[in-house]
Amino acid sequence: MRKDDSGSYPATDAVRTGHTRTPEGEHSEALFLTSSFVFSSAEEAARRFSGDLPGNVYSRFTNPTVRAFQERLAALEGGEACIATASGMSAILSMCLALLRQGEHIVCARGVFGATTMLMKNYLSKLGIETTFVPLSDLAAWRGAIRPTTRLLFVETPSNPLMEVADIAALAEVAHARGALLAVDNAFCTPALQRPLALGADLVVHSATKYLDGQGRCVGGAVVGDAELVGKELFGFMRTAGPSMSPFNAWVFSRGLETLEIRMRAHSEQARALAEWLQQQQAVRSVFYPGLTQHPGHLLAAQQQSGFGGVVSFEVFGGREAAWQVIDRTRMISITANLGDVKTTITHPGTTTHAKLSDAERAEAGITPGLVRVAVGLEALSDIRKDLQRGLDQLARAAAC
Repeated sequence: MRKDDSGSYPATDAVRTGHTRTPEGEHSEALFLTSSFVFSSAEEAARRFSGDLPGNVYSRFTNPTVRAFQERLAALEGGEACIATASGMSAILSMCLALLRQGEHIVCARGVFGATTMLMKNYLSKLGIETTFVPLSDLAAWRGAIRPTTRLLFVETPSNPLMEVADIAALAEVAHARGALLAVDNAFCTPALQRPLALGADLVVHSATKYLDGQGRCVGGAVVGDAELVGKELFGFMRTAGPSMSPFNAWVFSRGLETLEIRMRAHSEQARALAEWLQQQQAVRSVFYPGLTQHPGHLLAAQQQSGFGGVVSFEVFGGREAAWQVIDRTRMISITANLGDVKTTITHPGTTTHAKLSDAERAEAGITPGLVRVAVGLEALSDIRKDLQRGLDQLARAAAC
């Protein structure tokens, strides 16, 4: 993998960046479980609180363990600054509230995570921040939706759950031509497979809960960008509003970053093989994975990503009942809406992650009743296939009768 601006390879940054040893000389990063920090004098306390003297003040916004994770993720994404948050959704909320004002406007891809849609429609709208949703890959629709008040373009790529691929560089041009910012949710690829800032994006958002952790242990989020937008504006919001990541969670996520590149390569390899196998199943109507040459975003994904990711979605004949049957027949795969785990997970997006959307909104996003999403883990691929085979074979036999 290519070196970053510091001359180090990302695999090295993932292991070494952000670690400042204490006088104890620990080899593994220390975990600072403390709410506050002690000052040597009243003057030092005053200078720390004013910002005249760098250093720890209060763990809501300055903690060495959280800082280590932030520096490490910023290095991997090629950003100048990172703010860690309590969840992926709080990362999106923090970004919007820190950078947008009443009366300003967002253009957002239609196929984003269901909670992101609800945040923008139901809650940001109460603050006078409007959102227009457009098809992810339709650049003309993005251009047409921009208003004089548009401040932010927001996209997930690949999208959840249909794995649509957005042209990041083209969207950055669209945004910047109208004085807006482009934010990219990079949770599905992570910086191991895609670096949106290098393609022109201004901000990168993460649900650290997913692949950055990699073992489904903790909840967290992050925003990466430059020293002004993130290091100043978002940091100021974090200091005041406090949607903070806990030091323990940051410590876990730092451990996850150490193996991120290795895991993402393995997830991608497994997912591509599973997608190819699913295409051969009689009960499967269609498969959504950008690693397949038939996928409409395949060539674009090959250009801007170094791997295709670990999530595969597929539609079965027979609608919701058939999809539930495939899910319920599994014995090993975990039925849960989370993803990014070494354990393979399976869910029915229409009744879980996107259940709060209306029928019309789900239809517009392409989320059909027969859609199933699988986040492919690191078990033996033959066991994953065998677990899915039970339900798929049952559907095929029923159709043949």
